[in-house]
Formats: sequence, C-alpha cells, structure tokens
Amino acid sequence: MPGQDQKDQKDQRDQQDREDREDRKQGAPPDPRHWWPLVVIALAQLMIVLDGTIVNIALPSMQAELGMSDGDRQWAIIAYVLPFGGLLLLGGRISGLVGHRRTFLISLIGFAAASALGGAANTTGVLFGARALQGVFAAAMAPAALSLLTLTFTDPKERGKAFGVYGAMGAAGSGVGLLAGGVLTEFLDWRWCLWVNVPIAVIALLGLPYVPRDAGAGVRSGGLDIPGVLLSVSGLTALVYGLSRAESRGWDDPLVLVLLFASVALLVAFVAVEARVRQPLLPPRVLKHRARGAAFLVSALMLAALFGCFLFLSYYAQTVLGYSPVEAGLTIMVLVVGSLIGSMLIAGRLLSRVGVRTLMVPGLLAMAVGLLVLSFLEADSAHVLALYLVPAQLLIGLGLGIVLTAATSLATAEVGYADMGTASAAFNAGQQVGGAVGTALFNTVATAATAAYLRNQSTDVTSATVHGFGVGLLVATGIMLLAALVATVLLRPRGTHGTHGTHGA
Repeated sequence: MPGQDQKDQKDQRDQQDREDREDRKQGAPPDPRHWWPLVVIALAQLMIVLDGTIVNIALPSMQAELGMSDGDRQWAIIAYVLPFGGLLLLGGRISGLVGHRRTFLISLIGFAAASALGGAANTTGVLFGARALQGVFAAAMAPAALSLLTLTFTDPKERGKAFGVYGAMGAAGSGVGLLAGGVLTEFLDWRWCLWVNVPIAVIALLGLPYVPRDAGAGVRSGGLDIPGVLLSVSGLTALVYGLSRAESRGWDDPLVLVLLFASVALLVAFVAVEARVRQPLLPPRVLKHRARGAAFLVSALMLAALFGCFLFLSYYAQTVLGYSPVEAGLTIMVLVVGSLIGSMLIAGRLLSRVGVRTLMVPGLLAMAVGLLVLSFLEADSAHVLALYLVPAQLLIGLGLGIVLTAATSLATAEVGYADMGTASAAFNAGQQVGGAVGTALFNTVATAATAAYLRNQSTDVTSATVHGFGVGLLVATGIMLLAALVATVLLRPRGTHGTHGTHGA
C-alpha cells in the first residue's frame, strides 16, 4: 500500500537519523556521503542564480552572431525571468504533490537539456525558447531544492551549516555569474554561458542517489487549484513583465500601466480565491505564520534595495573606471567573498546558537551602511577602491550572506511536508518580485536625478549618471533600513517563541 510504504520510508529515515546522532555522540567519524545531498542542492541553487546574470555580459556577442535587434536582445534575459517568476507557486505545488526529490530530478535534467539547446541555438527564436524552458524548469527546481534541504538536515548544527552553504550559493551566484559570463565570453564563446550548466548538472546527478527519497509524496491529495494556477501565473507574469518594461519605457507608458493594473487585479482575485477553495495553491496558513511572513517580506525588501547596487557597480567599473568585463567581474568578487564569509562562517555557525533577529538586523544595517558609502562616489573620486568600493562591498556582502541564510532557514520553519514546496516557492517568488520592483524603481529614480543634474548643473554625462546612481543608492539605503525595521518588529527575541530550529524567530 502506498501509505504504508511512505510510513516505512519515514521510519527508516528517522532510524538512520537516530543512528547518525548516536555515532556523533560516541565520536565516530561522520560518513562523508551524509553531505552529498548538500552538494547536489547547492549546485542546483548555483545554476538557478547563475543564469539570472551570466548572459548579461555575453549579450553583445549573442546579438552580433545571431543578428538580434537592440529591441530584442533584452529577451535573452526576460525569457528566463518571466516563466521563473510566474510559475514558482505552481512549481512549489507540483513539488508537494509529486514529491520533492522526483520533481528535483525531472527539473534538473530539463534545465540541463534546455541549457544545451540554448548553447547550440542558431536563431534568436531557439535561444529565447531555450531560455524560457530554463525558467520553467527553474520554477520547479528552486522550491524542490529548498524543500529537500529543509527535510534532509534537521539537526540544528547541521542545519546551520547546510543553510550557510545554500545561502552562499544564493548570495554569491549573481556576482559569480557576471564574472563567469565575462571569462567564458572573452576566452571561449558566449555559448559556454549556457553550456556550463551541463557539467554542473551531471555532477549533481551523480550525487542524487544520496538524497533521501520522498517519504510523503501524495500527502496533499486532490487536483490542482486551476483558478488559483491561472490567476497566480498571469498575475505574477504581468507584474514581473510590467516592472521590467517600466525600466526602459517609464512608469507612464500605456503598456506598463495596463500590465501593472492587470497584475494587481489578478493577484487580488487570487487571494480571494485561495481563501475559499478546498485545496488552495497557496494556503493562507503559509503566509500567516509571523516569522515566516517576516522572512518573505525582509528578503523581498532586501533584494529590492540590492538590485540597483549591482547595476551601479557594473556601470561604474566599466564606464567610469574603464575596466574590461572580466576586470569588472573581478571587482564584484569582493562582494562575493564577503557573502561567502557572512553565510558560511558567520550565519552558518551561529544559526543554531542565537536568535534569527540577532543575525538579520545587524546584517541589514551593515548592507545599509555599504549602500550609503557607495552613494558618495563621484566620477572622479580619489582612491575609489580603498575608500569606497572595497569596504562598501565587504559590508554589503557580509550582510547579504548573513540575512539570506537566516531568512531562508526561517522561510520553511514549522512547515509540513505537503506545504514545504509552497513555502519555498513563495519565498523565491517574493525575491523575484522584490528584485523586479527594485530594478525598475532604481532606474526610474536614477534617470530622473541624472536628467535634473544635466539641466541644472553640468553637461558632463558621466558625472550626471554617477550622481543619478548616487540618488538611487540613497533610496536603496532607505529600503534596507525599512527591512531592518520590519525584522526588528516582526521577529521576536530568542526565547519568546517556540519555533523549533529558528531560535526565537
């Protein structure tokens, strides 16, 4: 019987967990295979985040070889972002129904195949289609990966280390993507920006046998919430696309206004439907948990503040400092190193010992200070690396690694097997929306400030652009401080909450 098989699998896994804990108490060396699931999940997370930025620097080469127009080249990025953001909730629901491990396996193979297809593309249609397929499979792989991480590492100390590594992949992936895109494009070919996913996926597949098998698939019985699926997919897609178009067209563009108003109407209808159906795509109980809701909101605000920072760093390094794409990528590696330290050496070690608020609030404040430092940069700033870029990026990286690790752990705290995929998907969806909002808002503020500077003070376009970015970074600093306030108010001190594994969340 399926129900008995699932119970037997769960009993076997619980027994193995007890034996592992007993071995550790007796000083037995840990089985190295115990950490293979973390390697598999971390590689998948790296691929997902990597592909959000790795093609950015390769765009000019793609455009020249495939004959893209200036208006079409952005679809190499949008084609990935739209299905990823729009289908996350559906992917999380499927993961809960089909099984997290099974969903992970299928989506990992699909993602690698889509990457191979994109790398071999000889027309823009094939490239955009492959990028869209990557987004579809990523929307299922992301919630399945986070669910597997949460279910596999339940010991508090191991959980901290595991989420530290996972957070490091999320925090460092964008920066690594920019560097890898520059290196692969300059020394090999732009096609390797997509083909690089294939060997990564093969390594992950080799370790998949060590990932625990599904022990609760099918717990959420019943079919899909079709109205909820249609409303969420259309609402999130319209929102992400509308925000991406606002970046170039402006907020008063008719298409942007229609998309944003439609997204609000669709998402409001989605919330109303979810409160009434028997098997909701996004159960209200997932969002009503105070600490989990705080993790969703804080991570969305954090990424809204940071996406403008990434744009500024890339522009400043290449346009103002005159760095090559590879040199610009190496400059951003300071932030990557900071995020690795923050996630693995700080949050990963302290997550099981201190309250989540104790980690998140200082991390958010560190990022706010880093953004503030960057806002003072000018086109002719003296000693720019020593006084501005290096200390600011270290602060931002440290804070990002700490906060993302803690928030990710909190996002799936006290969630049952059936809702694990949904909670993971909602967390990822919040980050996607936050990043899209932040990018559009930052560009709008920066563009307006640049235009005002040119009208009133100078005809130097570079100085005006850097000034505009500085104003945008001040707004980003305010958003980061708001995130710190939200974390302070919504997260309780350690010892005042009974959340297992979250320590005072």
